[in-house]
Amino acid sequence: MVDYYPICLNLNGAKCLVVGGGKVAERKVKTLLECGARVHVVSPVFSEWLETMAAEGKIAAVRRTYASTDLEDALLVIGATDDEKVNGRIADDCHERNILVNIVDNPAQCTFIVPAVLRQGPLSISISTDGKSPLLARRIREELEPAFGPEYREFLDLMGNVRDHVLRTVPEEEKRRDVFLRLVYSDIIDLLRKGQHEKVKERINHVLGDGWTES
Repeated sequence: MVDYYPICLNLNGAKCLVVGGGKVAERKVKTLLECGARVHVVSPVFSEWLETMAAEGKIAAVRRTYASTDLEDALLVIGATDDEKVNGRIADDCHERNILVNIVDNPAQCTFIVPAVLRQGPLSISISTDGKSPLLARRIREELEPAFGPEYREFLDLMGNVRDHVLRTVPEEEKRRDVFLRLVYSDIIDLLRKGQHEKVKERINHVLGDGWTES
């Protein structure tokens, strides 16, 4: 049994390679693009969506079968072909070079697996079953979605501004922590859910004082 170490990777500007041109590859490419990666896709054939992305210059497309030279400068690799031998080669090549690799539907060949993710702006909630049941992870994500709506995105956008203000104006660490606790455990998220933005400002001003202004 493998106990995976959960991390969040900064892929902004990093080369990420996807081998495969079908629907599974599409899903992987979409997620990588959302994270700001420089996505390279290698496949003899591309789906219509991938062709569009290539034509618009949003991905680098290489129309041929996989070669080990495709791994050059790649931070991570996803093997999403329907050929087990090709996927096996990708995994072996990455293992030899210590490159992070995920082979779709084959956890034994992976050095990382991709969890189901619920996103609301800066908030990311990841659900993993260590590859034993991706559908269960998806189900749990779907069950969580109604509880974590766009109000969490709004709250975190506010907290980003608040945090900058507090770090500039409150030198004592304990007082900073007290401010953050009071805001996080307040009713602000519920007020945002109801669209009561004036009351949100009142709550923040009550904690921070009139010196804070939303930017």
